[in-house]
Amino acid sequence: MFQRLLVPVDGSDASRHALTTAVGMARESGGKLRLVHVLEDATYLAGYDATGAAAGELYRATRDNATRILEEAVQQVKAAGLDCEAELIDRMGERMPHLVAEEARQWSADLIVVGTHGRRGLNRLMLGSGADQIIRLAPVPVLVARQPGA
Repeated sequence: MFQRLLVPVDGSDASRHALTTAVGMARESGGKLRLVHVLEDATYLAGYDATGAAAGELYRATRDNATRILEEAVQQVKAAGLDCEAELIDRMGERMPHLVAEEARQWSADLIVVGTHGRRGLNRLMLGSGADQIIRLAPVPVLVARQPGA
């Protein structure tokens, strides 16, 4: 059974479903949970490069939102009667899948649990899939917890 479950969270329904799956697995195995939220580069997310005061405001807003997402995920775990570790990864210029894979190595995770939005066709091609990229880069097995109906 898996004992060290790493769960990237982003506040989406797919992420919450993955966390629920990981909580169930940790409860059954007595394993440990580590939640991570990667603060994505706002330039990449917004599609433009803010400068000066606007850049600082955008960064603060993005970081505040990331902190809230991580805190909500921790509360979801605690509401299920478990404890967890949590970390906000803030390394601008690096992409989420690479940082999740690196975190799995550093924390000695034996499983990464991710959600998927179930995108298909052009949406998947244009937007990519964080889950797909994590699968390709991960040093450990990855469980993709697909939402019912996705």
